[in-house]
Amino acid sequence: MAILVLGGAGYIGSHTVAALCEAGRDVVVVDNLETGHKEAVHPDAKFYQGDISDHDFISGVFRKENISSVIHFAAYSLVGESVEKPLKYYENNLCKTRDFLAAMVENGVDKIVFSSTAATYGEPERVPILETDRAEPTNPYGETKLAMEKMFKWTANAYGIRYVSLRYFNASGAHTSGDIGEAHSPESHLIPLILQVPNGQREFISVFGNDYPTPDGTCIRDYIHVTDLAMAHILAVDYLEKGGESDIFNLGNGVGFSVKEVIETARKVTGHPIPAKEVARRAGDPAQLIASSEKAKRVLGWNPRQDSLEEIISTAWKWHQAHPNGFEK
Repeated sequence: MAILVLGGAGYIGSHTVAALCEAGRDVVVVDNLETGHKEAVHPDAKFYQGDISDHDFISGVFRKENISSVIHFAAYSLVGESVEKPLKYYENNLCKTRDFLAAMVENGVDKIVFSSTAATYGEPERVPILETDRAEPTNPYGETKLAMEKMFKWTANAYGIRYVSLRYFNASGAHTSGDIGEAHSPESHLIPLILQVPNGQREFISVFGNDYPTPDGTCIRDYIHVTDLAMAHILAVDYLEKGGESDIFNLGNGVGFSVKEVIETARKVTGHPIPAKEVARRAGDPAQLIASSEKAKRVLGWNPRQDSLEEIISTAWKWHQAHPNGFEK
C-alpha cells in the first residue's frame, strides 16, 4: 500500500517524501509544480504532475496506485498575499480540497493527514497555545485552513474518513544532507530571508514592526525543524493506519524566539554582521505564537530532535550556501 503525498514537491512535502522513502515506504507524489520543484522529489517516489482538483486525473492516480493514506500539503501559504487576494486562497485551498475529498470518497480512500497551521488561532488566548484554544484567524490564509479542518470534520462524519490535522508553527531548516531545502519564489519566511544577506542576495533584513507587546518589541515565533515536521506526518499516518480516531495536534518546540533573536543567532552561525532595518508592521501578524505539543508527544509519540535554533539555522545555511538560487541550475 502506498502513501499519496499532495504537494510533495514543495518545501515540507519534499522533506516528508524523503523521510518516507528513507523509511522504505511506498510513496506516490502529486504536485502541479506551480510552487513546487520536481528536483526536490526523492528519486524513489513515483511522481505525477497534475492538480488535486482535476477529478479525472486524481481518480486515475487512485485507480493506478494502491493508495492507503493521503498526506495533504497542497495549499497557498503566504499570509500577506492572502490579505490582498482572499478569493485566490479560498479557491485554491478550500475549493480544490473539496474536489479532492470528493475523489477520495468516490475511490474509497479513507485516511488523510492535513498540513494545517498555527494561523488558525489568530491572536492566542494564552501561551503556549493548546489545541482546545479559541480559533479566530487574523488573515484569510488562516481562515481557509480552519475552514478546511471543518470540512474534514463534516466529511469524516458523513463518509467515514478519518483525518489528522497538524497545526504547526514556523517550519524551518533543511535536510541534513543539504540536498533539499527551502526554495520559495517569492520568499516570505524569516530565516531564508535573513540568510540572503550573508549570501549576497540582499543588503539587509527588514524587521516588520518593533512595537509589539513582546520583550524586544518584535514578533515571537516557535521554530520547528522541517525534518521533525516530516516525522510527525509519518507518525500521524501510522496513527490512522492503526485505527486512531480523527484529531488535531499542534507541532512546535514550545519555545519562542523574537525576530531580533533569530537575526542574532544567524549572525553567530554565518559569521556575517547581517544589517537589519526596522520597518512598519505587516497586516495580519500576531505578536506571539508558541505551541504546546504535549498532545502530539503523548498520542503520536512525537519528539522533535533538531530543536535548537542554532541547529535549525545551521542546516538552512548549509542548503542556501550550496543552492543560492534554490533548485535552479
